[in-house]
Amino acid sequence: MSTENNNPQEEKAQATEKKAPSKRAPRARKQAEQTTAPDVEERVVAVNRVAKVVKGGRRFSFSALVIVGDQKGKVGYGLGKAKEVPDAIRKASQVAAKSMIYVPVEKGTLPHEVLGEFDAGKILFRPASEGTGIKAAGACRTILELAGVKNVLTKSMRGNNPHNVVKATFAALKNIRSVDQVAKARGVDPKSLRISSHK
Repeated sequence: MSTENNNPQEEKAQATEKKAPSKRAPRARKQAEQTTAPDVEERVVAVNRVAKVVKGGRRFSFSALVIVGDQKGKVGYGLGKAKEVPDAIRKASQVAAKSMIYVPVEKGTLPHEVLGEFDAGKILFRPASEGTGIKAAGACRTILELAGVKNVLTKSMRGNNPHNVVKATFAALKNIRSVDQVAKARGVDPKSLRISSHK
């Protein structure tokens, strides 16, 4: 009787051992898939070292602000924190790739004037004619380049913190509407909308 009772238990144990590796396989696949696309370019905007004071002394960690974009209208940003700089940059690039937005770019510039604000950051964007270039600096210039904008005028009205500048820039880019979007909202033909010439 005892041998008959032990056999089913051994079979269950063997079955669980066989099933264990199959459960771990999908996790490895998910980690391998969490990488940025090959056609997406990433740039590091800021790296900060943070010190946490504990009983035994100070513990240092790093935070990285990364911008990613395909220079075809898609751009995103991310913030990563880790004990080492490469790990912080890798985490930030993964977050940025997941939070990319589409920026309507027409003839190499923005369709209309827009103002972006976030906390202490405030930036004004204006369309520019061909040959003007990107008149911006710092993190704002990096975002516009990776978004595929070739000609634009910018003016930082307030603040120079890179985190606030990045968030103010994205707040402005999210409010930009293309000619087709405006025409669809008004229920008119896009050709009937008057577009002022950029000076």
